[in-house]
Amino acid sequence: MISRSRIALVSLTLIALAGCGRGGDRPNADLAASKVTTIGVNSYLWRASLDTLSFMPLLQTDSNGGVIVTDWYTNPTSQTERVKITVSILDQDLRADAVRVAMLRQTNQGGQWVAAPVLAASVQKLEDIILTRARDLRRGAIAN
Repeated sequence: MISRSRIALVSLTLIALAGCGRGGDRPNADLAASKVTTIGVNSYLWRASLDTLSFMPLLQTDSNGGVIVTDWYTNPTSQTERVKITVSILDQDLRADAVRVAMLRQTNQGGQWVAAPVLAASVQKLEDIILTRARDLRRGAIAN
């Protein structure tokens, strides 16, 4: 028969081993977490994307899927060119590779809208603007 002291020793060993995990139960010290709990994607990236594209008409927004699609936008100073933008937020973390921008550009040639190339620098610049805004929003949440 197993003694009580042996049972107590085994129980204490099991309890001690149960605490040796990946540390997932430890509280996170980050006050403005980079992960999101209320929508399907990072809330800072989502808000920053909406803020950045606020001057354009929106066709579709899906916060769970992390997709924002604009309608065609014509700059008032350049009536012969228009753009359409899709922003996809790919992760719940605030990371540089968590946002992807796709842009379509058309020019008006003789009354017809014709597809035109988009400069890669334009797409990269828009992604940088969104990321910078998201980081500013996060910093503001930490300061409050």
